[in-house]
Amino acid sequence: MSEVEKGQVMTANRLRDGEVVFLTRAGVWSEKIDDAVLALEPQAKAALETRAADDVRNTLVTGHYLFDAERINGRIRASHFRERVRTLGPSVRPDLGKQANGNAGGFPVFKD
Repeated sequence: MSEVEKGQVMTANRLRDGEVVFLTRAGVWSEKIDDAVLALEPQAKAALETRAADDVRNTLVTGHYLFDAERINGRIRASHFRERVRTLGPSVRPDLGKQANGNAGGFPVFKD
């Protein structure tokens, strides 16, 4: 059985096109949740909040927040349904959104 790490991921919407994005370890925004940094400690979460707030002020993103997630076998999965839908796209239309173009995480919307 693989080890599961639980933490939080920073998400926002990119102002340029409204796309859901995730903050990476390099401090840039990615459309792929698997690129996101998983903050495990309070200091890491605070650093993500600071970086996201800076990017809001610089008009790169809007609506940033941390959400619960877990890393399983090197892939990141949102812990709650809302963020899974934001990660994948419409749950009733797998032919649309990130799940259709291969940019989604490696997990289905509904928990296994």
